[in-house]
Amino acid sequence: METQAAVSQPNGSAPDTEVLPRPRRRSFNAKYKMRILDETDRAGEKGVDIGAILRREALYSSHLAQWRKEREGGTLAALSKKRGPKPKKNPLADEVERLRKELASVKRQLAQAEVIIDVQKKVASLLGIPLKTPDDDESAS
Repeated sequence: METQAAVSQPNGSAPDTEVLPRPRRRSFNAKYKMRILDETDRAGEKGVDIGAILRREALYSSHLAQWRKEREGGTLAALSKKRGPKPKKNPLADEVERLRKELASVKRQLAQAEVIIDVQKKVASLLGIPLKTPDDDESAS
């Protein structure tokens, strides 16, 4: 009876069990992207020259198209953006924004209340009505 190794390998040796490393996604820094874009821009409209650059650098034309869009978008930082999920927003940022809005609203209400109190004081003085002040309340007790 033959073994499994003998069946899979005609010369009778054991099968190759070496695990190959997983391929990694290539990433390109901004300086490299700019250099390639400059080089292809200098090559002009000649598809042959641009094709030679792409073959030499093992790139695809879609790389150039995407990098050009990013460059036209404005920033060099956009050329070196990271892939993957976006960084999570600070969980306190929403609460801070809500509290800022609430504070602004309370300040507007306070300003409105102060105007109303001023008007009431002026009306009371015109009509000769004495108003109680917090100092009056403390001395009465």
